[in-house]
Amino acid sequence: MPDFIVVLAVNAGVILALFVLAWAICWAIRDVTPVDSLWGLGMGLVAVSTYLQTGGGTPRRLALTVICVAWALRLGGYMLWRWRDHGPDGRYVRMLDKAKAERGWGYGYAAFRLVFMMQMPMLWLVCLPVQLGQIAAQPAKLGALGLIGAGLAIFGLVFETLADGQLVRFRKDPANAGQVMDKGLWRYTRHPNYFGDACVWFGLWLLAAETTLGLFAIVGPAFLLFTLTRWSGVPTVEGRMRRRKPGYEEYIRRTSGFFPWPPKPPVAS
Repeated sequence: MPDFIVVLAVNAGVILALFVLAWAICWAIRDVTPVDSLWGLGMGLVAVSTYLQTGGGTPRRLALTVICVAWALRLGGYMLWRWRDHGPDGRYVRMLDKAKAERGWGYGYAAFRLVFMMQMPMLWLVCLPVQLGQIAAQPAKLGALGLIGAGLAIFGLVFETLADGQLVRFRKDPANAGQVMDKGLWRYTRHPNYFGDACVWFGLWLLAAETTLGLFAIVGPAFLLFTLTRWSGVPTVEGRMRRRKPGYEEYIRRTSGFFPWPPKPPVAS
């Protein structure tokens, strides 16, 4: 059996074990919101698992693992803090209540089938760059593509960290209640956190792409970009914001949807 199949299979088992443990805990506390933190922490664990399985030791493996773990700890820690600060996510509450009312499913079954079972394969797929990119030991040194990728990933990590920090400070100020966040990085893109995420994973793919197997990992960040912009990211957030904040339509008109860009001037009255 090829080495890369073994590595991918072991990592799938690691993800399964992590999610089953988290599911049992969430079932016990009747709140699945902590699953959001596994999106980051699970990928960091996969990066470390791959590093250990491949023997580490090369600049590419080290760069992929260190950047991924830094991103994972940042995102996972932030999501855990948000859960403790904000409480249960209403989306999950409504989803599981609906499953109970319409299908008669118990909490544990509904949580595993609708939340955990859905996210496990997606996590494995998105983090293909830190898996396939570590398989080959050669080329040992990072080339121009790898250095560009590392720079892009670090840029994305800093970008989304600043964006989340700006949003937290904005929401903590009572004077901003009901207002649209359009300051800082949010002035140039409506979703700087998602843009930063995409930069991280396309950067990690560029790091991986200097190896033959790593080239095929493009499906991971491509799928992430699709989920962020077309599926569960932008559409979900913007639908909710349109309903809750009257000024959001104007914010959409003048602000780039994803890539940072100077805002359009206000419409003349």
